[in-house]
Amino acid sequence: MGVKGLQGFVGNACPSVCTVVNLKEMAEKYQIHHPGCTPVIVVDAMCCLKHWYTPKSWVCGGQWQEYLAILQDFIKAFNTAGIKLVFFFDGVVEQNKRHEWVKRRLRNNKEISRIFQFIKTHRQQPSRDMFFIPSGLATFTHFALKSLGQETVCSLREADYEVASYGLQNNCLGILGEDTDYLIYNTCPYFSINKLCLDRLVTVMFSRENLCHSLGLSITDLPLLACILGNDTVPEGMLENFRQKCLSGYPFAKQNNDKRTNTILAVADYISRVLHSQQGMKDLEEMLPLGRNKTLFCRGILSYLLPGQQSPWLLEISSLETSDKQEVTMCSDPEILQVAKEQHVRAESYLVYNILSSGEIECSNTLEDEFDTELPGQALIYRPARQRIYSLLLGDNKDACSSHPIIKEWFVYFGNQLRHPELVQPIKLDIPGGTPSLRTLWLSQEAGVQSQRYDTFLACFHLRIEREELQTLDNSLAALCCLLIYLLGQVDAFSLEDINAFIAQTLCLQGKSASQLSDLQLTHVDSRAVQLGSLFIRGLTTLILANIACGFPFRMDDLMAWKMFDGKLFQQKYQQSHRGCSMEELLEGNKCWLTEFQNLKSLICKACMKNSRALQSRQRGNEFIRGSENRRWGSSFQRSYQSHFPPSYHNPNQGHHWRGFGPGSSRFETGPSGRGYRSEEQNQKKRRFQHTPRWPR
Repeated sequence: MGVKGLQGFVGNACPSVCTVVNLKEMAEKYQIHHPGCTPVIVVDAMCCLKHWYTPKSWVCGGQWQEYLAILQDFIKAFNTAGIKLVFFFDGVVEQNKRHEWVKRRLRNNKEISRIFQFIKTHRQQPSRDMFFIPSGLATFTHFALKSLGQETVCSLREADYEVASYGLQNNCLGILGEDTDYLIYNTCPYFSINKLCLDRLVTVMFSRENLCHSLGLSITDLPLLACILGNDTVPEGMLENFRQKCLSGYPFAKQNNDKRTNTILAVADYISRVLHSQQGMKDLEEMLPLGRNKTLFCRGILSYLLPGQQSPWLLEISSLETSDKQEVTMCSDPEILQVAKEQHVRAESYLVYNILSSGEIECSNTLEDEFDTELPGQALIYRPARQRIYSLLLGDNKDACSSHPIIKEWFVYFGNQLRHPELVQPIKLDIPGGTPSLRTLWLSQEAGVQSQRYDTFLACFHLRIEREELQTLDNSLAALCCLLIYLLGQVDAFSLEDINAFIAQTLCLQGKSASQLSDLQLTHVDSRAVQLGSLFIRGLTTLILANIACGFPFRMDDLMAWKMFDGKLFQQKYQQSHRGCSMEELLEGNKCWLTEFQNLKSLICKACMKNSRALQSRQRGNEFIRGSENRRWGSSFQRSYQSHFPPSYHNPNQGHHWRGFGPGSSRFETGPSGRGYRSEEQNQKKRRFQHTPRWPR
């Protein structure tokens, strides 16, 4: 992330930029100079995820209770020193950075392939040097911080800009992250998360003033330097020839420096010697070989200018700013859009504002095995649910050209090259009496509305299940049943053993501490269970999306991963279930859990019977140890899988019309490897439900 090569340059060739500092001592000095003010560090949370996730197990779906305890310790260390933390998360991918986002996601796919190959070869988790963050980590981190009482913000534009702006406008002690863009912004000091020693609150501070002194530049030159070198907005290859010209004319290149170091020094020298002499007399287009890329380059510089700042290198800022502010939303109700926006900014939401505002959403990589022909990507499995949620959110925004607006999805899965977004059409919800409006679900306080919220939530997942039965369960267990019933309706490869494992791990998770879960040892790791764990976590995020869209029929706290899932525990239960162990062993000898297990399983089986879904036993044992050469999840499978959807969306990346579960689809369609997909059923009954708060008070 950030400016190409700048991190290595300041670490190796410009040591004066890096200074070891004690944050507690800095906070004490801050309070002396600003009496009555609390020192604040603004945290770029997306840069910190890898630093925060330190549980030893990371492939099994996430050690969520351990992770929550780590976040608590992190917050406590700063609060004890009198430092307040404000956390920022990326809330949108800007269009001018989409190409970089895609490039990284495709690169991540290759890393994930290597991870699964290692697991299937060695039956173990790879070492930390192959580490990949658990699926859904960013989503659940901002909910975790929110539940821990922290000020948490989801950005309306690229998060690094909002972080830098917040730090400047609120006179913050500094920014904590790992992104060289913070060396370019003219804002408060920038601290390294990777160099942080938490117990002593010691880290490295990067000084942009010392960087400018070493390069012979002023702070207002840094955005120009960043764009010439290449960053997330300006592709590195755009000015490759110009950088080479600077390097060939640079007389002070040192042989013991690498090429990148000499290039940065040469570009800085050219800016200070040549461009400064022409500044104010010539436009950038005349000084640099920009050609048709002038607007992109100028927007790159503009992206570093915080509110109230100007650049001596830009003469046409007003026209660029005007073109950037043009915005068309998918939602025609200003009040609903404002409610969604406020929830988004307060980090109380997930994707809803993006759908209502731009109609474009994304989902990053998931730990999925591209060679497993039985399990499609989670993006495809949960798409029918998302299509119904789109219909709920955008049902009142029809235009003359189509029955519903089209949503653009950038969801990562193997086989999707992400050349274009997939164009996804909403599917109408099947609710007797019609779908309630968002104004009713979100704003109404009338009696019976909570019942409508709950019915609408069930309809998003096409669940033919008695709400009275769900009411007898804790909310987390009710949500578990909803998710498992939905998965059984989507993927015919799900077996009785899989369901037993999911139910058992959720029940056995109750009462277990983070330290107990940390001490749990696995003799080996099953690659299929790894993918099922990630699939379950992505399912929880889909439940969360539906819960928000429906006006919160569930408390958000009841849908959190640490309440419902532990990766290692699921691996253990999966392996026990598939080798045919007794219920007593599966449930750790707890007779109370046995009764609850049977009740949950009975409820799930009854729902499956209503949908003509037979839940069958299929013990796999050590079946997962197979060669990958006969299991490729390639183009032939993708074509076969795609052919079993009614025409509800189009994938421009592959040239196929895709199918979702529309009202006109057949009752049961058989997919590859016996995979079954069941369609919409009708006549859901009206029921009542008690209103619940979104978060515990």
